[in-house]
Order: sequence, then C-alpha cells, then structure tokens
Amino acid sequence: MAAGPTPDLSRLLLLPSAARSGCEYGGRAAPASEGAGDLRKVPPMTVVRSVALFVVAALFEIGGAWLVWQGVRENKGWIWAGAGVIALGLYGFVATLQNDDNFGRVLAAYGGIFVAGSIAWGMVADGYRPDRYDITGALICLTGMAVLMYAPRSH
Repeated sequence: MAAGPTPDLSRLLLLPSAARSGCEYGGRAAPASEGAGDLRKVPPMTVVRSVALFVVAALFEIGGAWLVWQGVRENKGWIWAGAGVIALGLYGFVATLQNDDNFGRVLAAYGGIFVAGSIAWGMVADGYRPDRYDITGALICLTGMAVLMYAPRSH
C-alpha cells in the first residue's frame, strides 16, 4: 500500500509553509537561478522554534515513558500507564511539526535531545546525579543534534 501525501500542517500553525521551513524555499529545492551548490543558513527564529518543538517532544516522550514505568514498575496502576501511552502518542505528533521534511534526520537529531532530556528528567523526577561522563555524553549528543538540524545545506 502506497503512503499518501505528507499532510501540510501549516494551517494548524497559522504559518505559510515557507515560514515553517529550514530554508527560505519551504523545504523545496532552490530555484535554478540560485545555483545548485548554494548553501542556505537556517534563520535564527527557525532554530528557536525547532528547539522548542524538540523540548515539547521530549517532555511528551520522556514523560510518557516515565508514566508507563511508574504505572508498571512502581505499581501505580494502569491509569498512569494509560496516561503515558497518550503522552507518547502526542510526542509522535509533535515530531511532525519540525520544518525539516526528512524523517530520519529529525528523529536522529531528536535523539540528542532525548539523551540530554532523559538525564535532566532523572535529576528532577528521581534524584539522579549524573557524573562527568553523563554530562559529556549529553553535550556530545546535543552537538550532534545541532549539526544534523542546523548546518548550512544546499537545497
């Protein structure tokens, strides 16, 4: 079965598709007059919006997984686990709001946020004390996320 076209969520965000894009051409290739090897920098507000979406996604995913853990492993009941499943579903939706059209790139970049966010969540929710290797690893992951999502690219 062939997948249908990607939904345009710009109506939900009340933004034109070009404003949602990581480049000024709405995620499409630059016109031929711009040159094939032309590099496009990501506008600062696009980076801010993208990072905010990653943070919201992390809250839903990490929070959802934590709720499931609490429900099952800490015997708090199926209401906790069910709330976690709902939060995990919302995480999947939030990920679709990223400007980049490449699923693999968005989810790979989100991995850096997930690593750092999981450590932060553990500190706040469970009293986890990361060591210098945890912090160093999280910073490396966040650097990888920034390279994946915000490096200048030709479109």
